[in-house]
Amino acid sequence: MMESLLATARRPARRNEPLTTYYRRHLPELHRLERLIRKGASRLDTTVIAEIRDGDLALPLYALTLGNPASDAPVLMLSGGIHGVERIGTQLLLAQLRNLLSRLEWDQGLQQDLAHIRLVLCPLVNPVGMAHGWRSNGNGVDLMRNAPIDAEAPSAWPLSGHRVGSWLPWYRGARDSAMQPESQALCDLVTAQIADAPFTLALDCHSGFGMRDRIWFPYAGSQRMLEHAAEVHALTRLFERAQPHHPYVIEPQFHQYRTHGDLWDYLYAQQRERQGGIFLPLTLEMGSWLWVKKNLRQLTSFKGLFNPLVPHRHKRILRRHSLLFDFLIRATRSWQSWLPDEDSRARHQRQAVRRWARPERS
Repeated sequence: MMESLLATARRPARRNEPLTTYYRRHLPELHRLERLIRKGASRLDTTVIAEIRDGDLALPLYALTLGNPASDAPVLMLSGGIHGVERIGTQLLLAQLRNLLSRLEWDQGLQQDLAHIRLVLCPLVNPVGMAHGWRSNGNGVDLMRNAPIDAEAPSAWPLSGHRVGSWLPWYRGARDSAMQPESQALCDLVTAQIADAPFTLALDCHSGFGMRDRIWFPYAGSQRMLEHAAEVHALTRLFERAQPHHPYVIEPQFHQYRTHGDLWDYLYAQQRERQGGIFLPLTLEMGSWLWVKKNLRQLTSFKGLFNPLVPHRHKRILRRHSLLFDFLIRATRSWQSWLPDEDSRARHQRQAVRRWARPERS
């Protein structure tokens, strides 16, 4: 089965270039991902959820599941590479996957954690964009502006998303058009995986904003407080007590800017309409401006605005977030132990409003 999955991408490359050579030159992350898939074949359930066209190539969009396959198991979802230029997000997830596969050979605690939860990874959502070093996908669409929802209070145009044309950054796609295949595949994956789950955490890995690493939660298109703000606050307090010296600013995304078409706003709203289990989508926004500040030569490279280029700093970033991933695994397994009950939920909601609400502007 594994060979048949990998064979879906083994087609003649453009200009008669072998696909393995294409991967190594343009998309080493996909090459590493397939190596990890082969390494973990006995533990991973691997699916190609879409094939994304790049000229005469069809690049696979992989989804991997690890752990408890029961539909009613709690779920931790990890995704990255939605913006192709932000390669560090995909590289971070590949490093975590390699770490997990190695530890599962001996770590009984991790084995027990994954016996209770399902870990779902989609490490490279936008393979064409990453191969070319674009923020958008191959059609020029910003996948994080592509969901069919409009912001209630968008930030400045065009950052908030627009429909003028793909030649301008942050293009949402044409009005009333279908979602892009990458966006739709990710949404279908999330919807299917969390349909019967009583609790789901999601972490989407990005880079390129500010001097600090930030963990964002919805909303990205509204200044309203999240309906599950109490649960996010309880999770935040749990993390702060477990890791009091953590490097993250934890906040709703609207503190920084507001956008149309945010995929996680859309998926959160869909889950609420279905009245499904608790779904808390988070975004890790790694602060790449700090990398630029420490190495001004990165200003000469578009890639350098979003990724650490100095080797020792790159390795440090891959190590930096390991405690966060371990915490998310354990928080997902133990969700019933820390989730607020009826009495404490009101208290957490008040504290969340005091901490994160922004006053309405007249």
